[in-house]
Amino acid sequence: MLEEFSARYPFPLDGFQLDAIVALDEGRSVLVAAPTGSGKTVVAEYAIHMALESGRKAFYTTPLKALSNQKFGDLVARYGVEQVGLLTGDNTINGEAPVVVMTTEVLRNMLYERSPTLGGLAFVVMDEVHYLQDPYRGAVWEEVLIHLPPSVDVVCLSATISNAEEFGEWIGTLRGPTEVVIEERRPVPLEHHYLVGHQLHPMHVDQEGRPAPNPYLVSLDQRELRVPSRGRRSSGQRGTIQSRRGRPREGHRRVYIPRREEVVEVLDDAGMLPAIYFIFSRAGCDRSVKMVLDAGVRLTTAPEARHIREFAELRAAWMDEEDLSTLGFEEFVEALAAGVASHHAGMLPLFKETVEELFEQGLVKVVFATETLSLGINMPAKTVVLEDLWKFQGERHEMLTPGEYTQLTGRAGRRSIDEVGHAVVVYQRDVGFERVAALASTRTYELRSSFRPSYNMAVNLVRNYTREQAHQLLDSSFGQFLADRSVVSVERGIARDRDRLAELHGRMACDRGDFLEYWQLREHARETRRTARKDGERVRTDAVKQRLARLRPGDVIFLPGTRRRGLAAVVSSRDGKPTAVTQDRRERPFRLLPNDFPEPPEPVTKITLPRSGRAHSPKYRRDVASALLALDVRAPRSGRSRPDHAAEEEARDLDLRADRHPCNTCPDRKEHERFGVQASKIAASIERAERRIRTKTETLGRRFDRVLAVLEELGYVKDFSILPKGEVLARIYGEGDILVGEAIDDGALLGLTAAETAAVVSTMVYESRERYPREGRMPSEASAEAARALSRTWKRIRRVEEEQQVELCRELDLGFAEPIHRWAAGDGLPGVLEEAGMTPGDFVRNCKQLLDLLRQIDEVAPDTTDAGAARNAVNRGVVAYTGV
Repeated sequence: MLEEFSARYPFPLDGFQLDAIVALDEGRSVLVAAPTGSGKTVVAEYAIHMALESGRKAFYTTPLKALSNQKFGDLVARYGVEQVGLLTGDNTINGEAPVVVMTTEVLRNMLYERSPTLGGLAFVVMDEVHYLQDPYRGAVWEEVLIHLPPSVDVVCLSATISNAEEFGEWIGTLRGPTEVVIEERRPVPLEHHYLVGHQLHPMHVDQEGRPAPNPYLVSLDQRELRVPSRGRRSSGQRGTIQSRRGRPREGHRRVYIPRREEVVEVLDDAGMLPAIYFIFSRAGCDRSVKMVLDAGVRLTTAPEARHIREFAELRAAWMDEEDLSTLGFEEFVEALAAGVASHHAGMLPLFKETVEELFEQGLVKVVFATETLSLGINMPAKTVVLEDLWKFQGERHEMLTPGEYTQLTGRAGRRSIDEVGHAVVVYQRDVGFERVAALASTRTYELRSSFRPSYNMAVNLVRNYTREQAHQLLDSSFGQFLADRSVVSVERGIARDRDRLAELHGRMACDRGDFLEYWQLREHARETRRTARKDGERVRTDAVKQRLARLRPGDVIFLPGTRRRGLAAVVSSRDGKPTAVTQDRRERPFRLLPNDFPEPPEPVTKITLPRSGRAHSPKYRRDVASALLALDVRAPRSGRSRPDHAAEEEARDLDLRADRHPCNTCPDRKEHERFGVQASKIAASIERAERRIRTKTETLGRRFDRVLAVLEELGYVKDFSILPKGEVLARIYGEGDILVGEAIDDGALLGLTAAETAAVVSTMVYESRERYPREGRMPSEASAEAARALSRTWKRIRRVEEEQQVELCRELDLGFAEPIHRWAAGDGLPGVLEEAGMTPGDFVRNCKQLLDLLRQIDEVAPDTTDAGAARNAVNRGVVAYTGV
């Protein structure tokens, strides 16, 4: 079988591929951890070949619908349309075929619902399995690995991870014998470069008399940053570059960051195209394309440009001319014809696919892309460029990790085409050369678990297992596996500390009496006072948090701090975290934090906020500041925390007992106390370690029990048995699962038109991604009333969650309600995009997420909602495009 299979490939199989194939032949599951482009999918294709040869099934799962679509096309080309199917939630093609490509979520849902499609399944390929550490969707991979029948072998394909053996060992505990195959060698070697610009003095000038830049490629393997001392890309004398501010003196060099069009020209001159140029900003990608075109850079020949135009126009021939004009199709095609393009999530899927196909054909030479391109889509390049090593991570900018650097640069070097790939880092003003070089040479990418019990997971566990079995399954997760393994090293440390503690207790021996007893009295007194202070502070902090959560827009409070003191108005409150604006109109809005208040803040009055504008705009802040300055209110009196008299009395009593203890008069007391201090520190360390162990062991089980308590309170389960509401929730997947379940049970979606249903359901799935999201509104009175009912339901759920220390149900977001209502009502794309204030790609992505939820609602409650009609209304035009 192996000889017949390997004959399909134009190259001999590598050793790691053969090792994995032998393991599959011997009936073992495999984990293949290898660099991007090394040929991991050959192993997956062998598993598919085995399934077809034996008359059984194989599933190929991916984390992204776009990747599933691409893999579906590849497998259809290899095995034919009769043999291959596709399931992605919003697209079903030949779902009962022997080979089915699907998103991982689809397989998870099939396992929970015990789908008959699972019959005859022999292999499951889990592509990009390292995705299981994704904080939002990663748990799905672990759920699949836990719930798959033992008879099914898995083929896990991963990027290079430093704890592959550990991960493989965990898979082995679940699936039986598992072979871990690690390949660290790239099929195409990768060279790392630093691209730095510098100007000599007197400056070189071009034909028009402008300063001529001199960007140089420098190897990151050097110990220091050195570039040629004169002439562009010369091979002459080399000298160390130093960055200087201001005009350089005679003979000195000035370092600068090369412009993007300069970088493209350098790569073109050096024969290093095609290239993917990563920029962590969608707008930055689009601006880059314009900058390169405005600079007159053209990377294609006339025949290539003509072919590109014909190809792009053919791909978009089905679209309306007005829509194409709105989407900037002409500008898009002109850039493609020059060999330049963007690629990011804000683009229409059709446009992204056109870029991918032309890049694969070698016609598009430079793609400016966000980091999402590094996730799975097959677009290998000769060179990868990183313009910035700092990336916004949700709250602040952080430097790329070695794992992220490896992931991004992994696309450099095309197998069977390039002898070497190139990773180019553009000069970093705020990052030392040594740090950049260290980043390129570090190979650590440790896989971690993001597994957390959700409401949907909980009801499915109740539906399918006993309480004991459910806890055993949770304890089988990779997260618990890692926690339990770390406990072993902690326990070794505790054993060492206990030996040292026994030694110190021996050295504290006193001939006057039991010195340990005396020392414990003193320690107990100190600990009593310390605990009383901590308890008082915790009570104060909890009270402040609760009061902050009750603040509403328009409330005016007094800030007692030294940095900010005076009146402030609350302008927004999300998830109980209010944002405020002060009397100083120059100060931007800021988050109110518990540490800002010594006691719970009480509103001193209320003002009417401006009806339009955003809090970060100067006019909005000026209007709020004026309203605050016009108020005539005084600062509230500050209360004083009351001392814990009982605790102080107990501590004094302990001190008196210690004063009367025989060891108090021992002449060696100070020496013994020195040992006592050391013993106390070690005892505290032991207690912390034991607490860590208690926290780590069965952590997920305790979280599951708290989630279960919420479900019992809301009527989904009882005595570990599922109730009718739970049967509905078991088939609702997503972050808003329990809110959707409550909405269906309450009848909140009754009496709405299809467009209104789409608008209301969007509030449970849409999530604004802007730093300052605009205030959304409902499009009609009926939808507004439904949204108010949903808001009351959300508050009811949150009250129950707070009682059980759970926070899974996120707040409603009205930001997409009006645009999707217009779209579902039949409005054209141009007006809807203007209303939405979002990119075409974001609009389509949000519509797809809404369609998935509408489909689920229609399946579980077809007679009590108009979700089916809403789905049909939304699924049209550019939204209905599937790419297959």
